[in-house]
Parts: sequence; C-alpha cells; structure tokens
Amino acid sequence: MSDTTVPDYPTARESSCPFAPAATIRAMTRENPVGKVRIWDGSTPWFITRHADQRALLNDPRLSINEKRPGYPHMTRSRAAGAPHHPALITNTDPPEHTRLRRTVNAPFMVKRVEALRPRIQEVLDNLIDQMLAGPNPADLVQAIGLPVPTLVITEILGAPYEDHELFQTTSHMLVSHEATPEEAQEAARALSGYIGDLFQRRLAEPGDDVLSEMAGRVRAGEMSPQEAITMAMAILIAGHETSASMISLGTLALLRNPDQLALLRANDDPKFVANAVEELLRYLTIVHTGIRRIANEDIELHGKVIKAGDGVIFDLSGANWDAEEFPDPERLDLRRPARQHHAFGYGAHQCLGQSLARVELQVVYGTLYKRVPTLALAVPFEEVEFAMEGVAYGLRTLPVTW
Repeated sequence: MSDTTVPDYPTARESSCPFAPAATIRAMTRENPVGKVRIWDGSTPWFITRHADQRALLNDPRLSINEKRPGYPHMTRSRAAGAPHHPALITNTDPPEHTRLRRTVNAPFMVKRVEALRPRIQEVLDNLIDQMLAGPNPADLVQAIGLPVPTLVITEILGAPYEDHELFQTTSHMLVSHEATPEEAQEAARALSGYIGDLFQRRLAEPGDDVLSEMAGRVRAGEMSPQEAITMAMAILIAGHETSASMISLGTLALLRNPDQLALLRANDDPKFVANAVEELLRYLTIVHTGIRRIANEDIELHGKVIKAGDGVIFDLSGANWDAEEFPDPERLDLRRPARQHHAFGYGAHQCLGQSLARVELQVVYGTLYKRVPTLALAVPFEEVEFAMEGVAYGLRTLPVTW
C-alpha cells in the first residue's frame, strides 16, 4: 500500500451525516478489513473494523494494552508524553495485573449495585426536568440534562461534592481532548490529582458510604497503593460523566431526526423495549470515535496479512457497529433491532467498567424525558447544531431545544 492511500485517523465525518462513521471507515470495513491508517505522529498502525475480527482479537492474549511499549499507537501527543509516567491502571495493564486492579474497583459497578441506584437516578432526572421546564425556553439540553445527570450520579457514587463539578468537568475535558498540548494535559492531571488526593485523605480519616471510602479500605488492607486509588478515582470520575453526557444529548438529537423511532419510544412503557432502544442508540452513535489501541506481542495472521510483533493496532468501534454483516442496514436507526452485541463499550477483558451504570442512566433518561416533555423539538435547524469532535468520544457543544 503506498503512502498516498493510507488515510489519516481519526477521520472527519461527513457534515451531512454526522452520526455515521466516515465513508473511509465504511469502505475499509467492506473492502480492506486489515488496512492501515496514519495517526498524529506519522506512524501507520494496523486498522481493524469488522465486528467478527474485533470479537476474535480483543480477547486474544497476543495483543497487549501496555502503553509504555515502543510502537504503541497513542491517541494523542499528550497521551504519548504522559505514558511513561502513568501508574498501573486497568486501562494500561494486561492480565494478571489488570485482573488484580479491576477486582479492586469492580464491586460498585456490578449490575446489582447499579440497579439499586435506579430510583436515585430517576429522582435526579425528574428534578432536572422540573428545573428545565420552569426555566427559559428554549434551553440547552447539554447543560440542563446531558451533563448534570451523569455528573450528579458519579459524584455521589465516588464521594465527591457536586458543587466542585466545574473543576473536574474542565480538567477531565482537557485530559481527553486531542487538541490539548502535553503541558495543558499535565497541568489538568496535576489539578485533578491534587483535588482527588485531598478527598482521598479525608476518606482515609473518616470513611463514608462511597467508592473512595471503599478504596481507602483497600489501601489500609494493603490491596492497593494510595496512588493507584487516586489514579483509579480520577479515571472513574472522567469516564463516569463525559461519555454518558454525550450519549444523552446525541441520543436525543438522533431521535428528533428519526421521529418514527421517537414516537415508538414515547408510546412504549415496557422496560425491555427501553433497554433494547438504549443498545441500538449505543450501536448507532458509537461515541468513542478515536478507536481503542493495542500492540502485538507476537505475529498474528488475519485475512492473509501478518500483523508483526511490535506493530500497533487500532480497532475502530464504529466500523464494527456499522458492519452490515453483523447489523443489516446499519445506517437505519431501528429501536426494535436486537443490538446488544455492539462494541460501543469495547469488547473483552478491557470492556468499559462503567457500562452497567451508563445503561441504567440512559434507560432512565430515554424512558422518561420524551414522555415528560412530549413536545420537545430542536430550537435551531439541524445544520446549526455544533458537534464536538476533539475528544476521545464525540458529543455536542450545545443542543438548543424548545417545547
């Protein structure tokens, strides 16, 4: 393959269809499933887009998530600069270390624990809808509902005061941005680490009923180090609000663009239908649009090509979720489609820790908002809605709505 045929990645979406993966990605899924892309540093890692191939390889021990290895295809310049200094995390270690670390934070995100939060999430949402309806019309759904729902929930779970949300929304946004310089990312990490570190010291002295207190107990028991606990709490805080906030706003926009599907959701009170609608919206939108990254431990043959030991590999999740072999007519939003096999949360051992929480939050929002506000509509033309594409996940800067 000549240099001129290697596309840049991430790849810009077409403005006429911003929910769809870029045309290049869809073409590679059909025609070149083991291709290459060029990333920010000029390197050309392998690029895997088909659903079946991702299923096979994301569980394959011949691939590693160790970001400290030379040749690892980092998402950004700032991630590459920080990688040598990052402590061990569930996002950069392979089993058995990954297994040990995941065990220390798994409990609060187990399905049973998360289900117990459903009434509180419902209460949070209902209060926010009341406030939006009592306030100015039109309103920005991102600020009124999208950001506050997951932020209120994750701060309660973690044990961080919600009134500090501006600090961690600003710092976490900087840490996942592709446009942040290494210096900006480092400063944001320092600020957030200092903030979480202070909270953690308080929980060590006076434990409460929250995740930070649970981790403090594990530190006292010698099961994890204080730095591991602080870094893990930072990761939970960042992941716990950025992606769900994007899904709430983007899902609403996608439904407003597909009024037949929105009508189905409004008319259906069956929790199973709502849960399936969430899966289809996760598949359709695939908000992590910068791929997930690995490096080969040994040679891997796939479709007649050889991924050599030491080669970087990127899995584009939207490619898999719009793979017509797995999801016929993928460009059609169909809330009745059985879509649970999607890869919106990744796949394999490193699947998203908070996926159960995200699912319940989205089920509560999608199952409530459009019934409570049946006349919800865009307050601007669709073409004027501003997408934010610079982060690991894409979203909306604002979503002006009226009712």
